[in-house]
Parts: sequence; structure tokens; C-alpha cells
Amino acid sequence: MPHARISLVLALLLAQIGCASLPAARPDPSDRFERFNRSIFRFNDALDRTILQPVARGYVKVLPAPARRGVTNFLTNLAYPRTVINDLLQGKFRDGASDTGRFVVNTVAGLGFFDPATRMGLEAHDEDLGQTLGKWGVPSGPYLMLPVLGPSSIRDGLARIPDDYTTIRHYLNDAWLRWGLWGLDQVDTRAGLLQGDAILDEVYDDYAFVRSAWLQRREYLVRDGEVPADDLLEPADEAPPP
Repeated sequence: MPHARISLVLALLLAQIGCASLPAARPDPSDRFERFNRSIFRFNDALDRTILQPVARGYVKVLPAPARRGVTNFLTNLAYPRTVINDLLQGKFRDGASDTGRFVVNTVAGLGFFDPATRMGLEAHDEDLGQTLGKWGVPSGPYLMLPVLGPSSIRDGLARIPDDYTTIRHYLNDAWLRWGLWGLDQVDTRAGLLQGDAILDEVYDDYAFVRSAWLQRREYLVRDGEVPADDLLEPADEAPPP
């Protein structure tokens, strides 16, 4: 699903691991549930190729890029209180004030669909409860592939539940609207990742690639980018040279 693919694109940007394949030459100690995770990964991948990917392609064909940007802004704004709350929980009070201003400006002046806050110099941040727990020393626990939702860990998977209560979508009374927005979010996210499909299709072990990308990305987020370069550039489960 989209969260499996988004790890790929983000890792390409941050870790520069390119098209390198990650053969499962030795077990990854962070993935003690690997057999189960691989079966869920295959289920998610089949679901993605059968349903979500074709829908995302149709979405791109029907909706022009400016309209898709507006949808992305709107969906991001609905979930932005989560970032503000976790700014404060992490003691990032300056970011919390800035993100509060960003949310208010984009809601009032941008009507949720536009992003005047960025033009005003209010930088966007991305925080969630999993990152907050990680910042305060809670270990991530084993890697976990969730049905439909994609890559996660024990810590981050459990953190998704209270995270949902910090989004505006959760408090909409109309269940059809609530779940419709959730579905639109999945399609919009997937549409933004279509260009990365060819890269993922070329790697030797797509499961190991996504796992490495996701773990590196989460470590990067928890540490606010303060990760040694060697930790980002050297995949943990890459086979040793002969």
C-alpha cells in the first residue's frame, strides 16, 4: 500500500541508496517476525497492484496537478494538529508555536486547500506519537508489516491508535465522509509515488529494500536528521562482499 512505497522514495532522497538490491543474506535482528512480515508484504503488494495502483493512475489522469496539490494540502491540514501536539510533547515549543500558526493560516487564509503559510516562512514539520516516544527513549521494538497500512514497528504501530484521535477527520460525525477522506488520502499518497514503482520493481529483494528504507527513515525522523552518515548509507541487512 502507499506507506510501503513512500518509504522507498524518502529513502532514495535521504539515504541515497539508489537501486541497490538487499538480498536477505543474513537475518536482520530488528525483524524477528520476518516470515509473517513477508507474507503480509506480499498481500499488501497484491492489493496495491490490483486496486490502489490502478485507481491512483486514474486519479492522476482525471485530476490536474494543481487540483491534486489542493487535495494534498487539504488532507495534510486535516491531520496537522497531530504535528502540533507532538511538537509540544517533545518540548519543541518554538516549532509548536510555528506549526500552530501554520495550521491557522492555512485553515483561514488558505481554506485548507492552499499553503500561504509556507510563503510567510512558516516551515512545515512532521511529527507523530511514534517519534515522540522514540525521542524519550522508548525502543521501537521489532519491525512489523501491517495489513493494508504497511511498514511499522511495535512502538509505532501502537502509536497509530492515539495519533488518530489528534486528527480532525476522526471527529467528523458522518462515517461515510470520515472513511471517504481516509480512502482519498491513500489514493492521493499513492498517486504521488507512482514514479517510484519502476525502481522498486528492479531491486532484488523488494521486501528487504522497503524494510531498510523504512527503518532508516524512522530513525532519521526520531533523531530530527541527526543520524551519522554511515548509518544512512550502509543498509543493515546488505550481504557482505565475497
